[in-house]
Amino acid sequence: MLLPAALPTPLTVLVDERLARLGVELRLKRDDLAHPTVPGNKWRKLAPNLAQAVAQGRTGLLTFGGAYSTHVRATAAAAAELGLASIGVIRGDELAGRPRNWSLRAAEAAGMELRFVSRARYRGLVNGTAEGPEDGTEDGTDAAEECPERRDGRWLVLPEGGSNAAAVHGAAAVPAEIPGLGERDVLCCPVGTGGTLAGIAAGLPPGARALGVAVLRGEGYLEREVAGLHQAAYGRQFANWRIDHGHHGGGYGRVSPELTAFAAEFERAHGLAPELRYVAKTLLAVHELAAAGEFAPGTRLTVVVTGLPDPDPDPDPDPDQQPVPVSRS
Repeated sequence: MLLPAALPTPLTVLVDERLARLGVELRLKRDDLAHPTVPGNKWRKLAPNLAQAVAQGRTGLLTFGGAYSTHVRATAAAAAELGLASIGVIRGDELAGRPRNWSLRAAEAAGMELRFVSRARYRGLVNGTAEGPEDGTEDGTDAAEECPERRDGRWLVLPEGGSNAAAVHGAAAVPAEIPGLGERDVLCCPVGTGGTLAGIAAGLPPGARALGVAVLRGEGYLEREVAGLHQAAYGRQFANWRIDHGHHGGGYGRVSPELTAFAAEFERAHGLAPELRYVAKTLLAVHELAAAGEFAPGTRLTVVVTGLPDPDPDPDPDPDQQPVPVSRS
């Protein structure tokens, strides 16, 4: 049985001297404490999909991700607790014969079957299309042959990162847990596949704004993803959000010395070690944007803490770990 989430998650006001001197208040929405096995924004995005799977009598979950995907681990854990089978299609066929990293070990320990595919094939599988590189080094096997579960009504297929219309509705509950939001409020979150930002923006009351901090190189692409998710979930667009593209640190999984130093300083000041690939980039962004005058005095920033620090940070991040654009119909 899947334990219920501890909602609403805590809202913590921080005394941050640098921001206070600028007249800006900082709060943390501690979604990292939402659930013991499906933490952070993964609970927000998975919960409505899991409810759908159970209501429809599905017997398994199929999803996609890289070697360190939090979404893959969370899906494996949730499926196990619900008594569902799970399959994770993992980008990088070279990983199949290597010792499992801590993240993949956790997914397998929860009962997930891992299928390692080439990076070229992966792109097609995410979208459910045939895929083979132009140089002919692979045969372009149809995605339905590689993942026959797509055609099996007993399986629910979840996109990379878990961002779909149901996930957007799940993330939209975050602002509803924060009383008194208004024109001086900016809710901030990291952006990888766009579902959390799309939900937060959709759930805001009039006057409040959402700021997403891109954790990968994706200017234009990420905006299109969020707009597509809004259209899929609500059939309309929202004008209360934007994405900062200046703090991805060179790409997904890239952790610069500057970011590491900032995270260490933040932990010393506030007693919280921020997760590096998403949360620390968001916190660094709001500090630097505030110093640059991006927020008027009186602004109240609320950063959504979307996840926990990795127990064993990846020393050699995958340069291809960028979400694949999903076809939306």
